[in-house]
Amino acid sequence: MSVSLLLASASTGAVAGDRELGEYLSAECVTCHQLSGRETGAVPRITGWPDEHFVAVMNAYKDKHRDNLIMQTIAGRLAADEIEALAAYFGALQSRSVVK
Repeated sequence: MSVSLLLASASTGAVAGDRELGEYLSAECVTCHQLSGRETGAVPRITGWPDEHFVAVMNAYKDKHRDNLIMQTIAGRLAADEIEALAAYFGALQSRSVVK
């Protein structure tokens, strides 16, 4: 990572995750969360979220500040750079409208 990009990320609080790694890691996520952005029952969409929001939510599960045993377990296994990579991947995906 270039020094200017690193400084820009640090000063803005921006997340700079590796999208390719995020796509690789997303296999477990998409067993419940839909890539189309469609919400299914109690499972929310996670596509198109701002990276910082995704990271904050995953860290809240990891730190057990959000109550969902499945998400706490999954988030608990992820390192910070993996969460950032998932944020970059899912954040880049636009939710597609669902035709009924």
